[in-house]
Amino acid sequence: QVQLVESGGGLVQPGGSLRLSCAASGIIFSINTMGWYRQAPGNSRELVADIDNNGFTNYADPVKGRFTISRDNAKTVYLQMNSLKPEDTAVYYCYYRPTGSSPYWGQGTQVTVSP
Repeated sequence: QVQLVESGGGLVQPGGSLRLSCAASGIIFSINTMGWYRQAPGNSRELVADIDNNGFTNYADPVKGRFTISRDNAKTVYLQMNSLKPEDTAVYYCYYRPTGSSPYWGQGTQVTVSP
């Protein structure tokens, strides 16, 4: 019933920028949290950032000061990634979680940071 479509991934050099987008469709509850996890080869999946319906944001320590998460409605979220580093290379998975429910996941988008 819920689908998440991600876009904006790609290949960039260190210090470059990318902007990820995630759009949810279907029956969406207004009270929710959306954001991204990422998984690099050999690593476990880890939280990058999220934002709730009140605009409250959370960031993982490695991305604080470089990434900004935002949303313009209940169904669309953006992740602006600046000053990218090779260690940011991973598959980024968008998620949507209605309060009190399990999350729904996007298909994942590859972000590669390499000189």
